[in-house]
Amino acid sequence: MSRKYDVIGLGNALLDSLVTTDDQVVSALGFDRGLMHVVDHGPWMDAYGRFPSEEVSLQTGGSAANTIAALGLMGGNARFRGHVGRDDMGSLYAKQMENACGGHAITAGDEDATGKCLSLVSKEDAERTMLTHLGAAPLMPGLGALQELIPNAQVFHVTGYAFLGGAIKDVAIEAIKLAKASGTKVSIDVADPFVVSTIKEELTGLLEEYADIVFMNSEEAKAVCDGIPAEEAIDRLSETVSTIVVKLGAKGSRVRHQGETADIRVERVEAVDTTGAGDSYASGFLYGITRGWNGAKAGELGSRIAAMTVSQMGAVVRDADALREAVQAVEASV
Repeated sequence: MSRKYDVIGLGNALLDSLVTTDDQVVSALGFDRGLMHVVDHGPWMDAYGRFPSEEVSLQTGGSAANTIAALGLMGGNARFRGHVGRDDMGSLYAKQMENACGGHAITAGDEDATGKCLSLVSKEDAERTMLTHLGAAPLMPGLGALQELIPNAQVFHVTGYAFLGGAIKDVAIEAIKLAKASGTKVSIDVADPFVVSTIKEELTGLLEEYADIVFMNSEEAKAVCDGIPAEEAIDRLSETVSTIVVKLGAKGSRVRHQGETADIRVERVEAVDTTGAGDSYASGFLYGITRGWNGAKAGELGSRIAAMTVSQMGAVVRDADALREAVQAVEASV
Protein backbone atom coordinates (compact mmCIF):
# COMPACT_ATOMS: atom_id res chain seq x y z
CA MET A 1 0.00 0.00 0.00
CA SER A 2 1.31 3.43 -0.95
CA ARG A 3 1.81 5.85 1.94
CA LYS A 4 1.70 9.64 1.57
CA TYR A 5 4.50 10.33 4.06
CA ASP A 6 7.96 8.84 4.41
CA VAL A 7 8.50 9.54 8.12
CA ILE A 8 6.47 11.08 10.93
CA GLY A 9 8.43 12.09 14.04
CA LEU A 10 7.53 12.93 17.61
CA GLY A 11 9.73 14.56 20.23
CA ASN A 12 10.56 17.47 22.49
CA ALA A 13 10.40 20.75 20.59
CA LEU A 14 13.37 22.78 21.85
CA LEU A 15 14.51 25.97 20.14
CA ASP A 16 18.31 25.84 19.87
CA SER A 17 19.99 29.17 20.60
CA LEU A 18 23.68 29.13 19.67
CA VAL A 19 26.16 31.82 20.58
CA THR A 20 29.96 31.84 20.51
CA THR A 21 31.46 33.47 23.56
CA ASP A 22 34.45 33.70 25.90
CA ASP A 23 34.83 31.25 28.78
CA GLN A 24 34.84 34.17 31.20
CA VAL A 25 31.23 34.88 30.24
CA VAL A 26 30.23 31.33 31.16
CA SER A 27 31.95 31.68 34.53
CA ALA A 28 30.31 35.05 35.14
CA LEU A 29 26.90 33.47 34.54
CA GLY A 30 27.68 30.94 37.28
CA PHE A 31 27.58 27.74 35.22
CA ASP A 32 30.12 24.93 34.99
CA ARG A 33 31.84 24.92 31.61
CA GLY A 34 31.12 22.02 29.29
CA LEU A 35 28.04 20.70 31.10
CA MET A 36 24.31 20.68 30.44
CA HIS A 37 22.29 22.59 33.03
CA VAL A 38 18.51 22.28 33.41
CA VAL A 39 17.10 25.67 34.35
CA ASP A 40 13.76 27.44 34.69
CA HIS A 41 12.42 29.97 32.19
CA GLY A 42 13.53 33.03 34.22
CA PRO A 43 17.22 32.13 34.57
CA TRP A 44 17.28 31.00 30.94
CA MET A 45 15.95 34.34 29.73
CA ASP A 46 18.41 36.20 31.98
CA ALA A 47 21.34 34.36 30.38
CA TYR A 48 19.91 34.71 26.88
CA GLY A 49 19.42 38.44 27.42
CA ARG A 50 23.15 38.94 28.02
CA PHE A 51 23.84 38.55 24.30
CA PRO A 52 22.85 40.87 21.43
CA SER A 53 20.14 39.21 19.34
CA GLU A 54 22.24 39.44 16.19
CA GLU A 55 24.91 37.24 17.82
CA VAL A 56 22.48 34.39 18.59
CA SER A 57 21.44 31.81 15.99
CA LEU A 58 17.93 30.43 16.62
CA GLN A 59 17.13 27.05 15.06
CA THR A 60 14.68 24.22 15.61
CA GLY A 61 16.12 21.62 17.94
CA GLY A 62 15.39 18.43 19.83
CA SER A 63 16.68 15.05 18.64
CA ALA A 64 13.62 13.84 16.71
CA ALA A 65 13.02 17.31 15.27
CA ASN A 66 16.61 17.41 13.96
CA THR A 67 16.06 14.13 12.13
CA ILE A 68 12.75 15.22 10.63
CA ALA A 69 14.02 18.67 9.58
CA ALA A 70 17.00 17.14 7.78
CA LEU A 71 14.72 14.60 6.09
CA GLY A 72 12.48 17.38 4.83
CA LEU A 73 15.38 19.46 3.59
CA MET A 74 16.87 16.55 1.63
CA GLY A 75 13.56 16.00 -0.16
CA GLY A 76 11.74 13.50 2.05
CA ASN A 77 8.04 13.89 2.86
CA ALA A 78 8.13 14.20 6.64
CA ARG A 79 6.22 15.84 9.47
CA PHE A 80 7.12 16.57 13.11
CA ARG A 81 4.78 16.47 16.12
CA GLY A 82 5.94 18.69 18.97
CA HIS A 83 4.46 21.11 21.50
CA VAL A 84 5.54 24.72 22.07
CA GLY A 85 4.41 27.70 24.08
CA ARG A 86 2.12 30.33 22.63
CA ASP A 87 4.94 32.85 22.22
CA ASP A 88 7.35 34.29 19.66
CA MET A 89 9.84 31.45 20.05
CA GLY A 90 7.09 28.90 19.50
CA SER A 91 5.93 30.70 16.37
CA LEU A 92 9.50 30.81 15.05
CA TYR A 93 9.94 27.09 15.77
CA ALA A 94 6.79 26.15 13.86
CA LYS A 95 7.70 28.42 10.94
CA GLN A 96 11.19 26.95 10.61
CA MET A 97 9.86 23.39 10.72
CA GLU A 98 7.30 24.25 8.05
CA ASN A 99 10.07 25.75 5.90
CA ALA A 100 12.08 22.54 6.24
CA CYS A 101 9.25 20.07 5.64
CA GLY A 102 6.46 21.95 3.93
CA GLY A 103 4.20 21.49 6.95
CA HIS A 104 4.18 20.40 10.59
CA ALA A 105 2.04 18.90 13.36
CA ILE A 106 3.12 21.27 16.13
CA THR A 107 0.64 22.49 18.72
CA ALA A 108 0.95 25.54 20.97
CA GLY A 109 -0.39 26.01 24.49
CA ASP A 110 -0.41 28.39 27.44
CA GLU A 111 0.92 25.91 30.03
CA ASP A 112 4.53 27.12 29.78
CA ALA A 113 6.94 28.96 27.52
CA THR A 114 8.49 27.25 24.51
CA GLY A 115 11.27 24.83 25.43
CA LYS A 116 14.74 25.96 24.49
CA CYS A 117 18.43 25.21 24.79
CA LEU A 118 21.03 27.97 24.98
CA SER A 119 24.38 26.65 23.77
CA LEU A 120 27.35 28.75 24.84
CA VAL A 121 30.11 27.73 22.44
CA SER A 122 33.65 28.46 23.59
CA LYS A 123 35.76 30.61 21.27
CA GLU A 124 38.81 28.73 22.55
CA ASP A 125 37.92 25.11 21.70
CA ALA A 126 34.21 24.97 20.66
CA GLU A 127 33.27 23.29 23.97
CA ARG A 128 29.55 23.70 24.66
CA THR A 129 27.92 24.74 27.91
CA MET A 130 24.18 24.19 27.58
CA LEU A 131 21.28 25.73 29.49
CA THR A 132 18.06 23.82 28.86
CA HIS A 133 14.51 24.78 29.76
CA LEU A 134 12.10 22.04 28.71
CA GLY A 135 9.12 24.34 29.09
CA ALA A 136 6.07 23.30 27.11
CA ALA A 137 7.85 20.49 25.24
CA PRO A 138 6.88 17.53 27.49
CA LEU A 139 3.34 18.86 28.07
CA MET A 140 2.04 17.56 24.74
CA PRO A 141 -1.78 17.34 24.81
CA GLY A 142 -2.52 14.09 23.02
CA LEU A 143 -1.89 12.59 19.59
CA GLY A 144 -3.45 15.46 17.67
CA ALA A 145 -2.69 15.21 13.95
CA LEU A 146 -0.73 11.98 14.53
CA GLN A 147 -4.02 10.09 14.45
CA GLU A 148 -4.17 10.69 10.70
CA LEU A 149 -0.47 11.11 9.91
CA ILE A 150 0.87 7.85 11.35
CA PRO A 151 -1.40 5.46 9.37
CA ASN A 152 -0.37 7.34 6.22
CA ALA A 153 3.39 7.04 6.81
CA GLN A 154 5.98 4.38 6.10
CA VAL A 155 7.81 5.04 9.37
CA PHE A 156 7.03 6.60 12.75
CA HIS A 157 10.20 7.87 14.46
CA VAL A 158 10.65 8.68 18.14
CA THR A 159 13.64 8.97 20.50
CA GLY A 160 14.19 7.63 23.99
CA TYR A 161 13.88 11.10 25.49
CA ALA A 162 10.12 11.02 24.84
CA PHE A 163 9.71 8.05 27.19
CA LEU A 164 11.33 9.71 30.22
CA GLY A 165 8.09 11.16 31.57
CA GLY A 166 5.45 13.85 31.30
CA ALA A 167 2.45 13.93 29.02
CA ILE A 168 4.68 13.33 26.00
CA LYS A 169 5.46 9.83 27.30
CA ASP A 170 1.80 8.84 27.20
CA VAL A 171 1.50 10.29 23.70
CA ALA A 172 4.63 8.46 22.52
CA ILE A 173 3.37 5.10 23.80
CA GLU A 174 -0.06 5.69 22.25
CA ALA A 175 1.64 6.64 18.99
CA ILE A 176 3.80 3.50 18.70
CA LYS A 177 0.73 1.37 19.42
CA LEU A 178 -1.13 3.19 16.65
CA ALA A 179 1.80 2.69 14.29
CA LYS A 180 1.94 -1.02 15.02
CA ALA A 181 -1.79 -1.39 14.45
CA SER A 182 -1.53 0.59 11.19
CA GLY A 183 1.34 -1.37 9.70
CA THR A 184 3.63 1.64 10.02
CA LYS A 185 7.21 0.75 10.95
CA VAL A 186 8.36 2.02 14.35
CA SER A 187 11.81 3.63 14.52
CA ILE A 188 13.31 4.28 17.96
CA ASP A 189 16.57 6.15 18.52
CA VAL A 190 17.76 5.26 22.02
CA ALA A 191 19.30 8.77 22.10
CA ASP A 192 21.42 8.72 25.26
CA PRO A 193 22.95 6.25 27.77
CA PHE A 194 21.15 8.31 30.43
CA VAL A 195 17.84 7.17 28.94
CA VAL A 196 18.88 3.53 29.29
CA SER A 197 20.05 3.93 32.89
CA THR A 198 16.83 5.72 33.82
CA ILE A 199 14.20 3.48 32.18
CA LYS A 200 16.12 0.39 31.06
CA GLU A 201 13.45 -2.23 31.77
CA GLU A 202 10.67 -0.20 30.17
CA LEU A 203 12.81 0.82 27.19
CA THR A 204 13.92 -2.76 26.55
CA GLY A 205 10.30 -3.85 26.59
CA LEU A 206 9.34 -1.17 24.08
CA LEU A 207 12.19 -2.16 21.76
CA GLU A 208 11.25 -5.83 21.89
CA GLU A 209 7.51 -5.33 21.44
CA TYR A 210 7.27 -2.42 19.03
CA ALA A 211 10.54 -1.46 17.32
CA ASP A 212 11.21 -2.29 13.67
CA ILE A 213 14.23 0.05 13.42
CA VAL A 214 16.61 0.90 16.28
CA PHE A 215 19.44 3.44 16.35
CA MET A 216 22.12 3.30 19.08
CA ASN A 217 25.69 4.36 19.63
CA SER A 218 28.19 1.92 21.14
CA GLU A 219 27.60 3.03 24.74
CA GLU A 220 23.85 2.77 24.38
CA ALA A 221 24.11 -0.66 22.78
CA LYS A 222 26.26 -1.96 25.65
CA ALA A 223 23.87 -0.48 28.20
CA VAL A 224 20.79 -2.00 26.55
CA CYS A 225 22.47 -5.42 26.18
CA ASP A 226 24.00 -5.72 29.65
CA GLY A 227 27.56 -4.72 28.81
CA ILE A 228 28.30 -7.00 25.87
CA PRO A 229 30.42 -5.48 23.05
CA ALA A 230 28.45 -3.12 20.85
CA GLU A 231 29.03 -5.18 17.71
CA GLU A 232 27.56 -8.27 19.40
CA ALA A 233 24.52 -6.33 20.57
CA ILE A 234 23.23 -6.45 17.00
CA ASP A 235 22.99 -10.25 17.17
CA ARG A 236 20.99 -10.14 20.38
CA LEU A 237 18.63 -7.39 19.26
CA SER A 238 18.07 -8.93 15.82
CA GLU A 239 16.04 -11.67 17.51
CA THR A 240 13.19 -9.15 17.82
CA VAL A 241 14.18 -6.09 15.71
CA SER A 242 14.53 -6.33 11.91
CA THR A 243 16.73 -3.25 11.38
CA ILE A 244 19.48 -2.19 13.78
CA VAL A 245 22.07 0.56 13.46
CA VAL A 246 24.98 0.80 15.91
CA LYS A 247 27.12 3.91 15.48
CA LEU A 248 30.75 3.20 16.42
CA GLY A 249 32.28 6.67 16.36
CA ALA A 250 35.55 6.81 14.42
CA LYS A 251 35.04 3.16 13.39
CA GLY A 252 31.95 4.06 11.40
CA SER A 253 28.74 2.10 11.95
CA ARG A 254 27.35 -1.41 11.66
CA VAL A 255 23.94 -2.05 10.12
CA ARG A 256 21.76 -5.16 10.22
CA HIS A 257 18.84 -4.86 7.81
CA GLN A 258 16.65 -7.69 6.58
CA GLY A 259 19.19 -10.25 7.74
CA GLU A 260 22.20 -8.66 6.03
CA THR A 261 25.04 -6.97 7.93
CA ALA A 262 27.08 -4.08 6.54
CA ASP A 263 29.97 -2.10 8.00
CA ILE A 264 29.80 1.56 7.02
CA ARG A 265 32.92 3.67 6.90
CA VAL A 266 32.97 7.06 8.57
CA GLU A 267 33.19 10.13 6.34
CA ARG A 268 36.39 11.97 7.32
CA VAL A 269 35.91 15.71 7.88
CA GLU A 270 37.26 18.37 10.19
CA ALA A 271 34.82 18.34 13.10
CA VAL A 272 33.52 21.74 14.13
CA ASP A 273 30.47 20.75 16.18
CA THR A 274 29.39 17.14 16.82
CA THR A 275 25.93 18.08 18.11
CA GLY A 276 23.21 16.33 16.13
CA ALA A 277 25.51 13.87 14.33
CA GLY A 278 23.42 10.88 15.37
CA ASP A 279 20.17 12.64 14.48
CA SER A 280 21.56 13.43 11.03
CA TYR A 281 22.71 9.85 10.50
CA ALA A 282 19.15 8.71 11.28
CA SER A 283 17.74 11.17 8.73
CA GLY A 284 19.91 9.83 5.92
CA PHE A 285 19.33 6.22 6.86
CA LEU A 286 15.56 6.62 7.06
CA TYR A 287 15.55 8.48 3.73
CA GLY A 288 17.20 5.48 2.11
CA ILE A 289 15.12 2.81 3.81
CA THR A 290 11.85 4.49 2.82
CA ARG A 291 13.03 4.32 -0.80
CA GLY A 292 13.80 0.62 -0.65
CA TRP A 293 17.58 0.91 -0.43
CA ASN A 294 19.58 -1.84 1.21
CA GLY A 295 21.20 -1.28 4.60
CA ALA A 296 24.66 -0.55 3.21
CA LYS A 297 23.42 2.19 0.88
CA ALA A 298 21.15 3.76 3.51
CA GLY A 299 24.03 3.67 5.99
CA GLU A 300 26.33 5.38 3.50
CA LEU A 301 23.88 8.26 3.15
CA GLY A 302 23.49 8.44 6.92
CA SER A 303 27.25 8.68 7.30
CA ARG A 304 27.51 11.42 4.67
CA ILE A 305 24.77 13.55 6.24
CA ALA A 306 26.35 13.12 9.70
CA ALA A 307 29.73 14.25 8.34
CA MET A 308 28.18 17.32 6.76
CA THR A 309 26.57 18.16 10.09
CA VAL A 310 29.69 17.91 12.26
CA SER A 311 31.65 20.09 9.82
CA GLN A 312 29.42 23.10 10.65
CA MET A 313 27.86 24.83 13.64
CA GLY A 314 24.35 23.64 14.38
CA ALA A 315 22.57 20.29 14.57
CA VAL A 316 20.93 20.42 11.11
CA VAL A 317 22.45 21.17 7.71
CA ARG A 318 20.17 23.92 6.36
CA ASP A 319 21.59 23.88 2.83
CA ALA A 320 18.92 21.86 1.00
CA ASP A 321 20.92 21.86 -2.25
CA ALA A 322 23.96 20.35 -0.54
CA LEU A 323 21.81 17.69 1.14
CA ARG A 324 20.15 16.74 -2.14
CA GLU A 325 23.53 16.55 -3.87
CA ALA A 326 24.59 14.06 -1.19
CA VAL A 327 21.45 12.02 -1.86
CA GLN A 328 22.12 12.04 -5.60
CA ALA A 329 25.74 10.97 -5.09
CA VAL A 330 24.70 7.94 -3.05
CA GLU A 331 21.85 7.10 -5.44
CA ALA A 332 24.37 7.02 -8.28
CA SER A 333 26.79 4.74 -6.39
CA VAL A 334 26.86 1.02 -7.04
